[in-house]
Amino acid sequence: MELDERKLKILQAVIRTYLETGEPVGSRTISKYTDLNLSPATIRNEMSDLEELGYIIQPHTSAGRIPSDKGYRLYVDTMLDAKESEVQNLREELEEKAGRIDDVLQKVAKFLAANTNYATMVSGPRYQSKRVKFIQITSVDEENLLAVIVLDNNVVKNQMIRIEEPVNQEMVVKLNFLLNTTLNGLDVLEINLAVIQKLKEQLGEHTQVVDSVIEVVGKTLVEEDDLAIYTSGATNILKYPELSDKTRAAEILGAFEEKEIIHNWLGLPEKGKNNESRDIQVYIGDETQVESMKDCSMVTATYHIQEGVYGKIGIVGPKRMDYDKVIGTLNSLMSQLDDIFKEKK
Repeated sequence: MELDERKLKILQAVIRTYLETGEPVGSRTISKYTDLNLSPATIRNEMSDLEELGYIIQPHTSAGRIPSDKGYRLYVDTMLDAKESEVQNLREELEEKAGRIDDVLQKVAKFLAANTNYATMVSGPRYQSKRVKFIQITSVDEENLLAVIVLDNNVVKNQMIRIEEPVNQEMVVKLNFLLNTTLNGLDVLEINLAVIQKLKEQLGEHTQVVDSVIEVVGKTLVEEDDLAIYTSGATNILKYPELSDKTRAAEILGAFEEKEIIHNWLGLPEKGKNNESRDIQVYIGDETQVESMKDCSMVTATYHIQEGVYGKIGIVGPKRMDYDKVIGTLNSLMSQLDDIFKEKK
């Protein structure tokens, strides 16, 4: 027999309450916690039906009910179906917005915060390495050149280069040609002395300009990106008594405003270090190595847009967080994100 919506909601309420308290659940308790607006007598009748159907049992006379194995199975199956539906709905929304990565990542942060009831943080994509895509040198006046450097992540950097002697337009054209044919596709580690010497030999003169341009290109490639961070559900922390102490809560909530601290929480690497492991990581208390997190746990995962382009997702809650739910939700979400980004390549 398929349960109607009312019986199903009552069964779910019985199971959730029993999981929280470990005590048999009575009709009066359920009447306080469900959104059915039913009297204890009506709930009592529905619970009797659920008992006859084998979904709940009464361990002792005059005691409340507890879930049976059959009840647990229905609860888990229903929960998994709902979870799959949630993730699928999220995927459809993400696919609609996949043209704008910031919208996608903000949506991910909000989804996880609402779904887990914890605080969430998502970093914008980071490039494991940067390469030169295009360089444009333009003469501004007799003492200055403008270098426009486009990287392979389509980030554009503008830098002024002061020169000791004027450079005519013919030399600017030659400089642009040689820079692009020599440096295109290289990262900072590949721009070595041999490459620089080759450029100087081909240019023949104005070697000081080559040195200045190479210096600017090198700085641009190693410069840290202003990495975006998307957060949601920070105030969920206040729902947990062990974290809601005024001083402790202020420290945790304040940390959500500090990008450097969030970088540390998410385990973002120093430049040039490989941190693209896809594994979900769990950090408990002092393992986070952040003082304000000593009473918290964090679960992190890595999403990938393409090879060498990745970001981090972090979920923060009390040490007694529901690890199974958090890890399961992250696994499902990561699979969906991987599929979406794969389709968009």
